[in-house]
Amino acid sequence: LCCECGQFHLLLDNHLYNFQDEVDDELICHICLQPLLQPMDTPCGHTYCFKCLENFMQEYNFCPMDRKKLSFQQCHKSSLLVRNLLDKLIVFCPFKAECQQTMQRCELEAHLQNRCPGFKKYRSELQRKKNPISKGKEDPPTKVETNTLKDPEVPSGGSSLVAESSAAAVVSLGTAEPGLVNPAFEETEEGENLPQRTSLVAETTTIEIHREDPEEELGMRIVGGKDTPLGNIVVQEVLRDSVIAADGRIAPGDHILEVNGVNISSVTHCQAVSFLRHPGPVLHLMVLQEKGFSSKTAQQDSTSATNREVIHVTLIKRDRSEPLGIKLIRKTDEAGIFILDLLEGGLAARNGKLSRNDRVLSINGQDLRQGTPEAAAQIIQTTESRVNFVVLRQPGVQLSDPVEDGSTSNNSSSSSSNGGSPVHHRRRLDQNHYRRKSNYQKGYISHEKTVAIKKEPKESLGITIGGGRDNKNKLPIYVTSVQPIGCLFRDGRIKRGDVLLSINGIDLTHLNYYEAVSALKSNAASHSVILKALEILPLNSTEPSLDIKEQGFSWSPLWITWLGLPSYLHCCQDIVLSKGNLESWGFSIVGGFEESKGNQPFFIKTIVPGTPAFRDRKLKCGDEIVAVNGVPAIGMSNSELIPMLKEQRNKVTLTVVSWPGSLV
Repeated sequence: LCCECGQFHLLLDNHLYNFQDEVDDELICHICLQPLLQPMDTPCGHTYCFKCLENFMQEYNFCPMDRKKLSFQQCHKSSLLVRNLLDKLIVFCPFKAECQQTMQRCELEAHLQNRCPGFKKYRSELQRKKNPISKGKEDPPTKVETNTLKDPEVPSGGSSLVAESSAAAVVSLGTAEPGLVNPAFEETEEGENLPQRTSLVAETTTIEIHREDPEEELGMRIVGGKDTPLGNIVVQEVLRDSVIAADGRIAPGDHILEVNGVNISSVTHCQAVSFLRHPGPVLHLMVLQEKGFSSKTAQQDSTSATNREVIHVTLIKRDRSEPLGIKLIRKTDEAGIFILDLLEGGLAARNGKLSRNDRVLSINGQDLRQGTPEAAAQIIQTTESRVNFVVLRQPGVQLSDPVEDGSTSNNSSSSSSNGGSPVHHRRRLDQNHYRRKSNYQKGYISHEKTVAIKKEPKESLGITIGGGRDNKNKLPIYVTSVQPIGCLFRDGRIKRGDVLLSINGIDLTHLNYYEAVSALKSNAASHSVILKALEILPLNSTEPSLDIKEQGFSWSPLWITWLGLPSYLHCCQDIVLSKGNLESWGFSIVGGFEESKGNQPFFIKTIVPGTPAFRDRKLKCGDEIVAVNGVPAIGMSNSELIPMLKEQRNKVTLTVVSWPGSLV
C-alpha cells in the first residue's frame, strides 16, 4: 500500500486518487487517461505525466498525440500555475469506511500520515501480522485486509472479483495466477433488494453430430490449445448453413472438452484440429456451455458424507501474488464448489494433496458449503501466506480424465491466476497499430524471404491467394495454393500459407483482395519478378503438419499461425462497450507477462451470455487485446490491467486484433 496516496499500485507507477468531481479534459494525461501527475510539456504543445512520458519515450521517439518526432530531453516541467491547479483538485480519502474526509490532492499524504483513522488501522494490522505472536491467527487479519483492500481500490463501492470460465463457471483462484482476468463478475453493495449474481452457471453436455458425408466440414472455427495462453479449445464462430449450425446446439464461446471420448482439454491447437477434422458419420462432442449469471439461492446441503473422506490441506504461498493453480466449478445440481482442475506446475499440483472433484467445505475457516467460486477467490486473494483447505472427497469420482503431463510447464492461460498481461507495443504510424513481440513460447515465428524469378512474359505465376484488408478479419494477402503449371511451382520457394509482402517493389500489405489480384497479374507480365514473402514456421518442429489429411476441408491457415505475424501486419479495430452502473463488462482475458514464460498476448477467453460484451456481438473468443482506451498494454501484468478495466464506469474502448479461428 502506497503511503502517499493510500492505494495499491506498482512502485514505479503513478499514484492513484479518487477525485470528488469530474476533472477537466485539459488536465488529463492522454497516456494514462488520469489527471496529470508531475506534468511535462512537449515542444509540440501536449502535456503528459512525467512517468507516463518517460516510460513511453523508452519505447518510441514521437509524441503520443500527433506523432511528431520527440525526445524526452526536449520536454520540460509544466508551468507553476498548471501544477498548482492540479494539486488543488479535491480527492476523497481512500479509506472511506473509516474516514469520509475530502481534501486537496497535495494534502492527502499528510492526512494519511497524521490524521486518517483508516490508514492508522491498516498500519496497526500490518504490524500485528509481522508480529510472530499473532502468526497462528489468520482469519482476523484476512478480514481486515479484505476491507482495507476494497475501499481504496474500488471507490464506486463495487468490488470486482477475478473469475475465469475456462471450463464451466471456472474461476481463477487468487489474484496472482498468471494469465487470467475476468471483469465479468462484479458484486455491488448498493441495493440489498437487487438480485445478487453470484456465479457463472455452466453445463457440461454431450452432443452427437451426424454427417451424411463422413468427410464434410463441421463448419465451425476454433481457437486455443495448451500451447497458447487460452489453454482450452474454444468455439469462436459457427458458420451459417453448416453441419454444426443445422444441429443448433453448439454456440460461439463453448469449450470443447472431448472428441469421441478423447480428452482434448490439454492438447495443442494442431492436435485439437486433427481430432475435430477426423472423418466419420457420427461425432461425439463433450462441450462446456456457459449459461450466464445465476442468482443466489439458499439451499440446504443435502450432500451425504457417506463413503466420503474429509481432508485437510495447507498450501503456503511465498507471497500474496503467488498463484495456487486451481480452477473451481459450481455444479448446477449440487450446492457448493468443486475443484475442476489443478494446473500443471502450480502450487496445488506440486503439493499433490488436492484432487479433481474435491468439494471445498471451507478455506481458512470460512464455511463454503453453500459458497461460490467467487467467494473462495476473495478469501484466497486476501491471504498472505497459509491457505487452509478442508475438502470432501468421494473415491473414484473425477470431472474429467487427468492428464499426466506434469513434466511440461503449461504455457497456456491454464494458470488460473492473475499473473501477466499481454505485451503489445504501439504499432506503426497508424493509431490502430500496436507493436508486440512477433512470437511467444510454443508459438510460431515468421521468416522473411525474397524470391527473384526469371520467366516468360506470358507465363503465369501459378498461385491463388486469400485474405485482403477488405476481409472481415482484415487479413494480409496470403497464398492459398501453388498450382503445378506456374513458374513459382517450378521455383519451389513460395509455399502455401506464405504471406505476400510485395511484388516488384509494390507493397501488397495494405491492399484489398481485388487490388492484390490486379497488382499480381500486372507484374506477372514482366520478364523478371521479385516477390517478398513471409513464411510462418512453428517453433516446435515436431508439431505434425495438418496438410496431409485434409480431404473435404477447404484450406485456410490455422489460427495459431496468425499469432506468429509481426505486428506491422496486424490490423486493429476499436470495439466500444457500454454498460449500466450495476452491470459488468462480461468477458475474461488470459495471457500476459509471466516470469517463467515472458510476454504473451492478452486474449479474450470467455464472453458471458447476457452481458454487454455478449450483446455487442463484435468481441469474439480468441481476439487479442492490444490497448484499453488507447493505452497500449505494454508489459502489463493482470494486476495492472484489472484496475484499468474496473475504473471504466460506463464505457470502454478495446483495441483488438481478430484472427479467424481454425476451420474444422
